[in-house]
Amino acid sequence: MVDISAKVNNQMDYCCTPLFDGEIEQAAASEMASVMAALADPVRLRIVSMLSAAPEGRACGCDLETPLGLSQPTISHHLKVLREAGLITGTKEGRWVHYRLVPDRLEEIRMALTPKAVQPV
Repeated sequence: MVDISAKVNNQMDYCCTPLFDGEIEQAAASEMASVMAALADPVRLRIVSMLSAAPEGRACGCDLETPLGLSQPTISHHLKVLREAGLITGTKEGRWVHYRLVPDRLEEIRMALTPKAVQPV
């Protein structure tokens, strides 16, 4: 009787290039999934885009209300989710909080989605 699993394993040895070199580990994938979940909302994605395009790379939370067409409490909720995901930081200036992106966090996302074979050296 022929052992099919041994035959399949032998075929893999000589016919296929390993596909999973550089895969993201389970713990890192779980952590990154929560970050991506924060970005998976259209409003939060727009906030990240607006902060990316903002003069001096920062914007007051109040400046987001009109372009987004949302109330201050709703925007505060979205900003909180982005802050908790580590995607933005806020700096209190008087009564207002100015937000900016965390470039290192965005780079982590880019690197997680870029195959190791094409990542810059």
